[in-house]
Amino acid sequence: MKNLPRLIIFASGTKNGGGSGFGELVRNSKKGMLKANIIAVVSDHTNGGVRRIADEYNIPFVCFKGPWTEDMYKKIILDNKAEWIALSGWLKLVKGLAPKQTVNIHPGPLPQFGGVGMYGRYVHEAVMEAFRKGKITESAVSMHFVTEKYDEGPIIFRKPVPIEEIDTPETLAARVNKVEHKYQAFVTDLVVNKQIKWDGKDPKTLVVPKDYPFLN
Repeated sequence: MKNLPRLIIFASGTKNGGGSGFGELVRNSKKGMLKANIIAVVSDHTNGGVRRIADEYNIPFVCFKGPWTEDMYKKIILDNKAEWIALSGWLKLVKGLAPKQTVNIHPGPLPQFGGVGMYGRYVHEAVMEAFRKGKITESAVSMHFVTEKYDEGPIIFRKPVPIEEIDTPETLAARVNKVEHKYQAFVTDLVVNKQIKWDGKDPKTLVVPKDYPFLN
């Protein structure tokens, strides 16, 4: 796998579980659906769910408990010789990572349900509140390039997830999670193999494949 793009994944998980998105990326890389060499995974939990998945698949594990400074992020990237960065449930603000080479997946519509504090169950609670008020009829899975402001890089993927009357934040989260798992590796593959790209500064430079259907 020496010639494949070198991808590092940041995934917080929890001290007891989590990391399912990271696990799906690994499984898809082994199936050839994500044509990348996953060189390491980073978590802020020493022995949490992400660590267990990393050990299961023999992926090098990096525990990053802070400080979450530009220098520390850059050190992790340099130490692992990473070319691309995927944030998959990483809950810390990133600094110093190349916007052209860093992507994030978000469990809600952007930009409406992004920004500080909009992660995990907080996104689903806000979406359900807006639904109950009649403001929206669907949630979404979004992916975007990463800048140093939460959820403000150019959006590169948007897949609606209809909301049902009987939904709770928990049931909506479960359906959103299934969509995340279905598409994250596909979009990440397009990014690391330079079929989706931008100049890292101007969102108008965004390039996606011809007839790409996930930005409508």
